[in-house]
Amino acid sequence: ADPAGAIREAVCIDTSRVYDSCADKDCLSDLRVMFTAPAQELVNEATSIRCRDSEILDAFIDVEEVPFNRGFYTVDITFFFKVTFDLFTQPLTQPTQVSGLCTFSKKCILYGSDGNVKVFSSNYCADDSDDQLFRSTTNPRAKVQAVDPVCLDARLCDVCNCCVPRCCCNIPGRICKCFDGDFSCAQESRVVLVTLGLFTIVQLERDVQMLIPAYDFCMPEKECSCDSDDPCDVFRKIEFPVDEFFPPRSSQNGNSCCCDN
Repeated sequence: ADPAGAIREAVCIDTSRVYDSCADKDCLSDLRVMFTAPAQELVNEATSIRCRDSEILDAFIDVEEVPFNRGFYTVDITFFFKVTFDLFTQPLTQPTQVSGLCTFSKKCILYGSDGNVKVFSSNYCADDSDDQLFRSTTNPRAKVQAVDPVCLDARLCDVCNCCVPRCCCNIPGRICKCFDGDFSCAQESRVVLVTLGLFTIVQLERDVQMLIPAYDFCMPEKECSCDSDDPCDVFRKIEFPVDEFFPPRSSQNGNSCCCDN
């Protein structure tokens, strides 16, 4: 018998390998927010505004080869953000919540290596003929990881004083469905400019065959639990969430490091 933890064989696997990646911290200043017609009517009457929440609805990614620089690719990314605001029309009154759309595009250049192989594979369909999947190539795929942006600032300004153009002609249908109303018919007399903080990681990866050591098959060690415990008994087993009531200090989370060089 093989000793515990010993390598038994080398196996070939088909997996994705990250060839290049980058991390960014972008401050997106004065993005113009587009509103549907009902929301824009409220914006036109507002006297002040406060940013409440922001989220990423979608990101469109396009990968193109860099001319005369073999192995490098440009990654074009367009983010679609849904931003929620509190609108105030009069002092000492309850705010009205409205949501709008803003976009941001960025580009980065990463190394993705070379590959001109055409890939064909079949797709098994139960009780049917096996369909052939569309042909693909080994061009690198871009993967973008991002957290919902931090809303840093929001302000109102008159249309005549706002030089940021409005462009709502290319909003995808699935993005429009996240809002009530039509963007194209909104009549603007006041506009909203928002500043967001965005953290992203961009990767270029390829499908490759790699040889890795295999130790043994993975057999689950945990038994399937079928106990129907009393809900109160289950609750008693949960530890008290001390950190939720008393957040730990930064010194307790490890040594702080300031890197603003």
